Amino acid sequence: MEKLKLYGFNNLTKTLSFNIYDICYTKTDEERKAYIEYIDEQYNSERLTRILTDVTHMIDANVLNIAKQDYDPLGASVTILISEEVVEDEVLDPSCNAGLFPMKESVVGHLDKSHVTVHTYPESHPGQQISTFRVDIDVSTCGKVTPIKALNYLINSFDSDVIIMDYRVRGFTRDLEGNKHYMDHEISSIQDYISEDILKKYTTMDINLDHSNIFHTKMMLNQFVLDNYMFNIKADDLNEEEKAQLKQDINREMAEIFYGMNIPSMK
Repeated sequence: MEKLKLYGFNNLTKTLSFNIYDICYTKTDEERKAYIEYIDEQYNSERLTRILTDVTHMIDANVLNIAKQDYDPLGASVTILISEEVVEDEVLDPSCNAGLFPMKESVVGHLDKSHVTVHTYPESHPGQQISTFRVDIDVSTCGKVTPIKALNYLINSFDSDVIIMDYRVRGFTRDLEGNKHYMDHEISSIQDYISEDILKKYTTMDINLDHSNIFHTKMMLNQFVLDNYMFNIKADDLNEEEKAQLKQDINREMAEIFYGMNIPSMK
């Protein structure tokens, strides 16, 4: 198929919002604290920076600037300013570090074009035996690059019990004859860009407004191994009644996040 020839720059803005939830059984205050500290260490700003840098390269973009921060007591954030084309050193803004550390003086407010961001949210409650960890990643691009090329990598980079994704294309670009084009690639669902092996593991739901270039997909893990949700103990440490109750609690937690509504306890 002959590629569409454009007049000037491709002005379409493509934004992927990618949210994952990880769930863990934490019965005591000590277990809750230990789990949150473990997650905070596993997904610190350094590791998140590596993941987002990989995403940047996967979508054929280039790193201009990285700003990252670990928070006290919990959580981390990373912001990467990216470009479609390579920006030579002599024209690179002095505030940009090109991903090299120690950083130059950084100006995060420079984000007026393409960027990648991540924020983490460890969460627990003393009245609940289930703790959760959420990661929010936003990839916004302009030009020919599209963020959904990195979906399989993003899903495999985290222990994802529930995944919620939004993909939006905004603006228009023109061809050589001056005709407007509001989309430059084929898409009917975000699932089009997720591998079959991953999709088999999840229950999926789509809410798509393709006439408005808005696509929304939710994914919830179909089956789980109880030991994968234990922290510092094994499922064999529980009796059968405790195992059954825990499976019910985990299923309810995932369903509540997936459907966005509270489900009454069956106790």
